[in-house]
Amino acid sequence: MRTWLIAALAGLSFSAVADTVNIDAATLERLRAEGVPVVDIRTAPEWQQTGVVPGSHLLTFFDERGEAEPEAFLARLQAIATPGQPVALICRSGNRTTVVSRFLSEQAGYARVYNVEGGIRAWQKAERPVVKAAEAASTCARASAC
Repeated sequence: MRTWLIAALAGLSFSAVADTVNIDAATLERLRAEGVPVVDIRTAPEWQQTGVVPGSHLLTFFDERGEAEPEAFLARLQAIATPGQPVALICRSGNRTTVVSRFLSEQAGYARVYNVEGGIRAWQKAERPVVKAAEAASTCARASAC
């Protein structure tokens, strides 16, 4: 009986672990339509170079020197999505968002984090729309959170 109870409790603790899900461009499009916020963690020069996913929130995690700024990121992210809400992350190629997704799910308590595999490159390769960063930023300003 005791062994069964320990096994059951262990199973419960594993089911409470946050979930990071790798997704493709088509899945991101569906999640956007469902209202899941998309957060682009690239730098401002990267946003300007390629454009951004329409409706995405522009919120860097790493500065232009590649140094992480987790406290500032979390403070701004919570205005977009709280730990109990799903959030989708995108970067240039999916490498940075893999790290940030893990951070959010394992250390910051986010229950459902979607990581766009291949990043904005995969989004564009799938011929999905992009908008200029300035357009996304002005939308964010009107919503008082970006």
